[in-house]
Amino acid sequence: MAKKVVPKKDPEVKKEKKIKETKPKAVGQNEELKQSLEQEKEKYLRLFAEFENFKKRTAKERIELFKTANKEVLSAMIPVLDDFNRANQQIEKEKGAVDQEGFQLIYNKFFDVLKANGLTQTEVKVGDTFDPEIHEAITQIPAANDKEKGKLIDIIEVGYQLGDRIIRYPKVVVGQ
Repeated sequence: MAKKVVPKKDPEVKKEKKIKETKPKAVGQNEELKQSLEQEKEKYLRLFAEFENFKKRTAKERIELFKTANKEVLSAMIPVLDDFNRANQQIEKEKGAVDQEGFQLIYNKFFDVLKANGLTQTEVKVGDTFDPEIHEAITQIPAANDKEKGKLIDIIEVGYQLGDRIIRYPKVVVGQ
């Protein structure tokens, strides 16, 4: 009886087949990993950018808070400043008052302290064009001529600003 000869399988051939079979899987996994890595990088960059924006925004808010922290105190002092101003004007009318110089020194010192804390007087002049964003119209009166229509006729109370924010609008009379 003749023995059937079965060719021996070469182990190298088996390895090559396994390598060929696993290559497509490895390439697919590699691509998936690359895509996943890109997605994670993108998420990281977005998160980092959001955090940088957050830091900038909070720093800006903090600076704004420091600028306006004493707004309430300064707002409460404005009527006192107005009273000083009215008294100053009255003393100037009655020239020769004994306390005039001392009173003006107190007024100037008080105003300088408020100014050092960021309070500035809103620049308004008679004859300026009325702007509801900047002025508060108390009343309107008939204008003497067409040039005065829509213009400031009188300033009743001056306005004040703390930095760029208006604390009190100037109260004005507008020509109609």
